[in-house]
Amino acid sequence: MEKRESQEDARKIKFGTDGWRAVIADSFTFDNVARVAEATAKFILSEDRKKLDIYTDWGSPYRPAADGVVVGYDMRFLSPEFAHYFARVLHDSGIPVTISDAPVTTPAVSYAVVHRNAAAGIMFTASHNPPVYNGIKYKAEYGGSAPSEVTDGVEEHLSSAVPTPHCPEGAIERIDMKTPFLEKVRTLIDPARLTASPVHVVIDSMYGSAQGYVSQLLREYGVPYTQIRGRHDPLFGGKKPEPIEENLVPLRAVIAALHKRRKGNMIGVVTDGDGDRISAMDEKGGFIDAHRTFALIFRYLVEQRGLRGSVITAFNLTDMARDMCEDYGLTQIVVPIGFKHHCEQILKRGDVLIAAEESGSIAIKGHIPERDGVLHSVLLSEIVASAGVPASELVQSLFDKYGPRFYHRRDIEVEGRLEVVTKLEENPPSTFAGRRVTSVETLDGIKLRFDDGWLLFRASGTEPILRMYSEMRTMKDVHELLAQAERLARGELRLW
Repeated sequence: MEKRESQEDARKIKFGTDGWRAVIADSFTFDNVARVAEATAKFILSEDRKKLDIYTDWGSPYRPAADGVVVGYDMRFLSPEFAHYFARVLHDSGIPVTISDAPVTTPAVSYAVVHRNAAAGIMFTASHNPPVYNGIKYKAEYGGSAPSEVTDGVEEHLSSAVPTPHCPEGAIERIDMKTPFLEKVRTLIDPARLTASPVHVVIDSMYGSAQGYVSQLLREYGVPYTQIRGRHDPLFGGKKPEPIEENLVPLRAVIAALHKRRKGNMIGVVTDGDGDRISAMDEKGGFIDAHRTFALIFRYLVEQRGLRGSVITAFNLTDMARDMCEDYGLTQIVVPIGFKHHCEQILKRGDVLIAAEESGSIAIKGHIPERDGVLHSVLLSEIVASAGVPASELVQSLFDKYGPRFYHRRDIEVEGRLEVVTKLEENPPSTFAGRRVTSVETLDGIKLRFDDGWLLFRASGTEPILRMYSEMRTMKDVHELLAQAERLARGELRLW
């Protein structure tokens, strides 16, 4: 019985679009963390690793196990303890390992891989998932999300046996990952533009590990700010640390209160649980979602910074990306959801201006091929200060040029979520919710296109939920489509 349970525990470990995530004390246990550590060590030490496509086709540097592994952790329950346990098992394999001396952001760990020329980086976080989750992200030598061939390689070395670390507690070298990371971010900021006109920044860290990062940079440049949700709370105030509108009630309340007391420009910037995602809020409390955030940064890089390059967008990102690329004469490459696909294109193409996906994940030229909520929080502040006009006007100017775009995502727990997507792919409807389906796309899930927008069904790779996304010309149409989509998923609506 004990052996069977061990085998079943090992089989529960599956890497999704960006690492392995599981419920703490259910599948995410010290035993399973030790299993992943041992499997990671075997994979990094294996001779077959250097034959992977990331080294032969992508152009990623190959670094041997002797170059070591860096380990970081966020502010979730037991993250430091899990990280140190992992590091001790890794150390026992003979691989040099260093660990962060404090909670850090995921992009800080990714940058540490590049900065220290390490063979890999490991980050303990469940990102935007609920507080009951924790997880492990694997960062490859280039400082970005590892592709499936890497995580598959780790999974192949998983064993039902549970290794016990022999390395003494406290023996792993601790390093400062925050300082070198912020030094890199400073090279991507234009202080003159950041201070071109007064702007007050409200920083919402959502109790995540980015707290203290954005505020330190703004303080250095003399930009006034207000920090909220910037303390340690492993329950994240009872909300998922995901920067979507329904989780930002405290930010809207603070902006409204500040707006009454002072005149002047203002913007709210939000980072998720591990600091790699971004969203924002204008001076009126209007939500600036990931699509509009991307468009603001994209336009700024081209029109104000004078930068060029390819544009990598996820399958679920706004159609405004297509229109802007046509306007600027830039090449757009659409990839499946998961930032590892963006990393592949960045490495293969080299000259990539910006890469983004619906979750608020953005990478820009000159940085590591990694999402970075800290950099883009400061960059959004710079955009508003440089323009000298409110953020709401900047968003409206995008709509004036490219037409209104409204978006929402609905996540539901539903049995047979995979079957819902498969059935739609095998027999797509010609009409949906009274609209003619003009085309069907199946790059990642199934997207039904209409004359005025689209609806996407996709089963999550990290949670037991079905995600439904829609972008239309009015928010009313978005909600109507999502309501019908949910009825279909729950078996209350029949199309065939």
